[in-house]
Amino acid sequence: MSDNGKPWPSIRLGDLASEMCLGKMLDKQKNRGTFKPYLRNVNVRWFSFDLSDLKEMRFEEGEEARYGIQSGDLVICEGGEPGRAAVWKEQSTDARIQKALHRVRFRADQYDSSFAMYFLYYGTLTNDFATHYTGTTIKHLTGKALSQVRFPLPSVNEQRRIVAKIEELFSDLDAGVAALERAKANLKRYRAAVLKAAVDGMLTEQWRADNPDVEPATELLQRILAERRKRWEAEQLAKYEAKGTKPPTGWKEKYKEPAQSNADRMPVLPDAWCWATIEQINAGDRSIAYGVLQPGPDLPVGVPLVRVCDVANGRVALDQLKCIDPKISEQYRRTLLRGGEVLLTVVGTIGRTAIVPSDAAGANTARAVSVIPTSKFINAHFVEIVLRDPRMQARLTRAAHEVARKTLNLEDVRVAMIPLPPRNEQDEIVTEIQRLWSIADEAEHLLEGSLQRSARLRQSILKRAFEGKLVPQDPNDEPASKLLARIKAERAAIDANGGKVTKRSPWKRKSIGS
Repeated sequence: MSDNGKPWPSIRLGDLASEMCLGKMLDKQKNRGTFKPYLRNVNVRWFSFDLSDLKEMRFEEGEEARYGIQSGDLVICEGGEPGRAAVWKEQSTDARIQKALHRVRFRADQYDSSFAMYFLYYGTLTNDFATHYTGTTIKHLTGKALSQVRFPLPSVNEQRRIVAKIEELFSDLDAGVAALERAKANLKRYRAAVLKAAVDGMLTEQWRADNPDVEPATELLQRILAERRKRWEAEQLAKYEAKGTKPPTGWKEKYKEPAQSNADRMPVLPDAWCWATIEQINAGDRSIAYGVLQPGPDLPVGVPLVRVCDVANGRVALDQLKCIDPKISEQYRRTLLRGGEVLLTVVGTIGRTAIVPSDAAGANTARAVSVIPTSKFINAHFVEIVLRDPRMQARLTRAAHEVARKTLNLEDVRVAMIPLPPRNEQDEIVTEIQRLWSIADEAEHLLEGSLQRSARLRQSILKRAFEGKLVPQDPNDEPASKLLARIKAERAAIDANGGKVTKRSPWKRKSIGS
């Protein structure tokens, strides 16, 4: 609030600033002069500058006044995140600005640069500046549009009190947010530790001591392999019967054993565990396979298609699946989903995993998502947990090769070795993992809620600041109306002098608006 409790007046930035300048175009063919460091869009963060990666380009001697920066200058991004701004404060780096940035300079007795910066921040949070942006997919805040943005005009002393209070409150908020972010990082480390303990057998160490008489994994693996062979033989006999012929002598010898594990170079596992290849624990009736190579356009109705973007953290995002022509899906029956399979992304982003829910039965997968049908004697959730282990992810990533994109061959997936506990222990591991991760999920949910509340509180602070309610009024301050009149009078004098602020200023002013 301002004079007699009335709202502050406002003024266009083009009428308020003593200088406005867009940075220099980078043109290696035309630029002349001496190499000097310059700021790009990426160097400007909210409220600060990242000077760790400054580039250089040529500047001529006369361009220093136009593109140089001095303490108190407000630097504003034209694109990327239009309006993102920071105040240059006695940085030791001798930098200039590139064309992606605006430099705005105020007279210290008229406007505080930090007050303007926080107003820009508030305007981007509330999307109040959207009408000033140009472009559709990539938005820009041109110099012309920026000059039309109206800024509130309290007295200079009140601006400074508001800035000091904002920074005090933001400092407390920043400390709280930093603590929340550390807690999130600790949760991530906790999840990784739980995962490692599960895959190494430490998570169920006490369970094994309490359950010594379970079927060893070696016997479980033999049952799986016997079931695979039995299923293959039944399928072959059915084929011969359909043809009306008898099986030839030695037909059983055509059976191809799955890739064998070689545990010589692998870590020692707990008692009753063994190493197995992913192909060995495959269901047998379906092999590990890639999905649809060319799915075609997205249709309003059709067969749901699971893509890489739909797979993450053990789950399939059912609400965002695209649909493809059933005729195309029918050509890839080997990857038609039944529910319960393990999915593994093998192109582009390697190693995302999920268990197919029953709701996704009948769907298919894209080429980049391989389907691993596991034996009925295996807990598929345990396999997904093992594949999510960072050490397994690293092995799969190393096995991938570059074509147009990083790609993992299915043969490398088939021969990948996983630790195999007894079936009862697999179930116990999955149950314990789900219990511990649910606790972590709840903690993360609370942390996210706190972070969102912090963001809302930050916006609320700014709202009160620019409503004039954040700091008390001081009757000794110059009234905002007089400040506005003073600015208008000075700009009118400048206009009368041909629009020149100083002899060195390259910019001319238009008439002052109300």
